[in-house]
Amino acid sequence: MNAPRRDRLRELLDAVLDGEDATLADMASRAHASPHHFNRLLRRDAGEPPVAMRRRVVLERAAWRIAGGTSVTEAAFEAGYESVEGFARAYSRAFGHPPSTPAAGHWLPAPNGIHFHPPMSLWVQSTEHAMNPITEHLVRHDLDDTRHLVDLAQGVAPEDYAATRLPGLQVLGFDGSDETLAELLEHLVATKEIWLAAIEGADLPQGGDTSAAGLLARHDVVAQRWLATVRDLDSRGAWDDRLVDALCDPPESFVMASVFAHVVTYAAARRQLARHLLRGLGVAVDDGDPITWLRRQRGEE
Repeated sequence: MNAPRRDRLRELLDAVLDGEDATLADMASRAHASPHHFNRLLRRDAGEPPVAMRRRVVLERAAWRIAGGTSVTEAAFEAGYESVEGFARAYSRAFGHPPSTPAAGHWLPAPNGIHFHPPMSLWVQSTEHAMNPITEHLVRHDLDDTRHLVDLAQGVAPEDYAATRLPGLQVLGFDGSDETLAELLEHLVATKEIWLAAIEGADLPQGGDTSAAGLLARHDVVAQRWLATVRDLDSRGAWDDRLVDALCDPPESFVMASVFAHVVTYAAARRQLARHLLRGLGVAVDDGDPITWLRRQRGEE
């Protein structure tokens, strides 16, 4: 009698999802492979690095657990997070809203259709439409990098934060001055608040706390909504839809793809200018390279 054929992909996925395998080395050891070989096999056969897949599926399971009545605290520790705050940030970045808000469904966008299926299984959706990787990387890198810079700015003295250091600079004329670190960072947050108001048909935002701590709180709210909006546009194939923005005087028409391109283009310019100012104030800051960011997201550093 022939021995049953090994399902190597299933073995690899089991190693990724085992509750005790928190690191790439743990997963590789369970699958009897080196970390390099294990990472290469999963990326080839499932189209997703093992660390990123584990993080996503664990968050899907957490969303299902919370929807079933599990507390956020319990779900956080079940998912392997050391703090509720860290879990809440990861959940919010992934789902576009905090864990205290019920998720419409527990699946996140996946390049391979592989999802958590309760109570302890996987489901492979053969017809899933995953967001274009370039779009996903651009929007998530922008959001994560903005948060990183605003967080660093909390260590800057208030007088330096508000001091004019780039006299006469306006990255985008109708946005006003970008002469200070405070103005650059506030525009990074406010731009998304304003565009979301236009997309959602809400009133023009009246700003808010422009201190670094205040901007961090505003960013954490708007980032979730912005990511959810981009994913919704992509899933519906609505990039060529037009928005007639009544907040403009006179009203203007915008193609949604151009709105996204507009936001990420000017955000990239402002983030690098903010880095320049932070370095001038003695703050250690990286170069903001999306290549490095993606490697860190995938656990490849």
